Amino acid sequence: MSIRTMIVDDEPLAIERLQMLCAREPRIALVGTASDGEAALRLIEGLKPDLVMLDIAMPLLDGIGVARAVGRLGMRPAVIFVTAFEGFAVEAFDLAAVDYMLKPVAHDRLARAIDRVEAALRNRLPDNAATSETPSPEWAEEFWVPHRSELIRIAADQIDRIEAERDYMRLHVGQHSYLLHQTISSLEERLDPQQFVRLHRSHIVRRDHIARLRHDGSGVWFAALGDGGEIRIGRTFLANARAMTGR
Repeated sequence: MSIRTMIVDDEPLAIERLQMLCAREPRIALVGTASDGEAALRLIEGLKPDLVMLDIAMPLLDGIGVARAVGRLGMRPAVIFVTAFEGFAVEAFDLAAVDYMLKPVAHDRLARAIDRVEAALRNRLPDNAATSETPSPEWAEEFWVPHRSELIRIAADQIDRIEAERDYMRLHVGQHSYLLHQTISSLEERLDPQQFVRLHRSHIVRRDHIARLRHDGSGVWFAALGDGGEIRIGRTFLANARAMTGR
């Protein structure tokens, strides 16, 4: 299908580059461009595009503000954020963005993003459906993390454990790990407590990744993990471990 697309960016050269990329993608039909957030909202309301490719760092009304305003208006174009900054990924996906591309964008990266847009458009509600009747999931089901020149999706149930490293969280997924800029407390609030348990001020573990609990005879407890690793259980979080065992 032809995806009616708008580009929003305050840099003319950035718009030109995206236009050239879009011209190489047969699924995209470019219907308009805007160079600031307020103009973007007016055009979105008038043109009703299927997709908005949206910069974040813009004067007055930035891209995050545009996405929020579009949601309040009841319009549901798919949104892809196109930005030079990694730090807004969490906010972007809290707004149900379909993708988050880092500049400069390569054609194969755009093609993958359009694959996601097609899937999102096929699955979206009809225009007359009440969005208020569709509950959002209570717990995070996925995270998007920066990796090289793009962001990749990690399903929450694929995360074995999470380890705090200063202002970042390291998500351990099998043999790989990824850094997410977020505090451990805010991340803990987004995780399903039926799936994850916090065992230390610096560690959250998926429950079924814990093989057994043991103590060293002096009152210090450890959680042995399915991958052969081990985590010391902090005294503050010992109650969490006991609750997990039903004690």
